[in-house]
Amino acid sequence: MISNEVRTQCAKCGTWVEIGDASMVGPHGDRQPYCPDCRPTPPDRAEHDGWHRRPLASLDFETTGVDPREDRVVSYGLLGDQGGELVGFINPGIPIPALASDVHGISDAMVHDAQPAADGIAIVVDWVQSVIDRGVGLVVFNAPYDLTMLRAEAERWGVHQPDWDRLLVVDPFVIDWGIERGRLGQRKLTNVCDYYGVAIDNAHDATCDARAARDVAYEMGMRHADIGTGTLAGLAQRQREWYALRVADWNAYATDSDRQPEDPHGWPMGRV
Repeated sequence: MISNEVRTQCAKCGTWVEIGDASMVGPHGDRQPYCPDCRPTPPDRAEHDGWHRRPLASLDFETTGVDPREDRVVSYGLLGDQGGELVGFINPGIPIPALASDVHGISDAMVHDAQPAADGIAIVVDWVQSVIDRGVGLVVFNAPYDLTMLRAEAERWGVHQPDWDRLLVVDPFVIDWGIERGRLGQRKLTNVCDYYGVAIDNAHDATCDARAARDVAYEMGMRHADIGTGTLAGLAQRQREWYALRVADWNAYATDSDRQPEDPHGWPMGRV
């Protein structure tokens, strides 16, 4: 949740709140301030069984930009379900724009002697395939961004594609929308971590973001019995439905505000 930029009153209790101390809660165009005592909180953890009690893998990339047709992966963080980690830089073969470097802190000099893109992408693809073959859930926050990028990179460098149809994705971004239906406003990874009390000490570092996303997924499963119970395959179907609903909501807003519409069928990855 974002903070207030002016001194304001809590929408629930009426207490005056100083700049930066209130949480701005609500959907597009209708955000209301809530003081620390009144801000929304998730349910307590429960004891139900489900996918959240099984080991999960997690993946995150940092890239040169957000267009999979043109942009490239520059670093990856792959967290295994059995405790291992694969992390590394990739030389993308193109300059890293200053705007991207400002976000993740990775410069051209840092990737100059890194592994070639084809080698790095092959490592990632092989790792993803091992996750698929073992039937392990893969946590990816806002999966269409990272997975579409990976598919485009594999095609670009002639690397075989993973068996995407068997991949079991857990996307906390989409699950959060399924739970809250947009009522809490802006929900970047840092916002969702704050809501669930998950530490994220170095946002926009691939390994840190992958770990935080997985921790959030566990919290979601433990705190929402209707989400945590069931199978990963069942959860995947629910995420497709939530994603389509979220996109329909966004597209209605985008039409009125001259924004770019999204594809309601683009989960867990979009078209390249």
